[in-house]
Amino acid sequence: MEQQINILVVEDDNEINQLLCKILKKCNYFPQPAYSGTEAVLYLEKQTWDLVLLDLMLPGMTGEEILAKITSKGHVPVIIISAKDEQQTKITSLRSGADDFISKPFDVEEVSARIESLLRRYKYTNDSFKENELIHKDIHIDLEAKTVYVNGTMLSLTVREYAILVLLMTSPKKVFSKSNVFESVWNESFQGDDNTVNVHMSNLRNKLSKANPEEEYIETIWGMGYRLKS
Repeated sequence: MEQQINILVVEDDNEINQLLCKILKKCNYFPQPAYSGTEAVLYLEKQTWDLVLLDLMLPGMTGEEILAKITSKGHVPVIIISAKDEQQTKITSLRSGADDFISKPFDVEEVSARIESLLRRYKYTNDSFKENELIHKDIHIDLEAKTVYVNGTMLSLTVREYAILVLLMTSPKKVFSKSNVFESVWNESFQGDDNTVNVHMSNLRNKLSKANPEEEYIETIWGMGYRLKS
């Protein structure tokens, strides 16, 4: 039997929330609506979610505050769906732990495709390997538990950051171009926009560096891409 996929929909606009839930049900997902930041926190504390769709402008608690709570507790995919579509807002959201950003008004088919893509990528990072552990220097990844430890410190990575690190560690000598990383992690065709990969790679590097400032784990091969530093 296929596993039930539970998705928390955090959106204070009743019509938009109902539309998103309708989209999810049509795709055979199990949505749970939440109409305020406070209500969302209650649901987040009550059970585990496979994905969170999150508005930024919410009563009770902002979407940014909720995102911080989610990313501090582990690898739960988060897609921001917001009318705050300024470029800086998108970049800040991605740097704060969101895995994707969809601007309002949104296209129904695009929402469905992005959800499917993110869940597929999340499943890939959890199910695609026979071994249960990846090790490089003092990085230890438990693929079954989906935990990452660096220098004895557990890291809180987003789904994309986790997928990038797993990708690099499964082929430690390979140089991955930005298009390689994007197409492997996002499972979409690369359109030449470097910013998405740059932001997530920068976030990952910062978290690794914070755990062990004395070590460098990812190197940039100029004009080519990225690889693990030996």
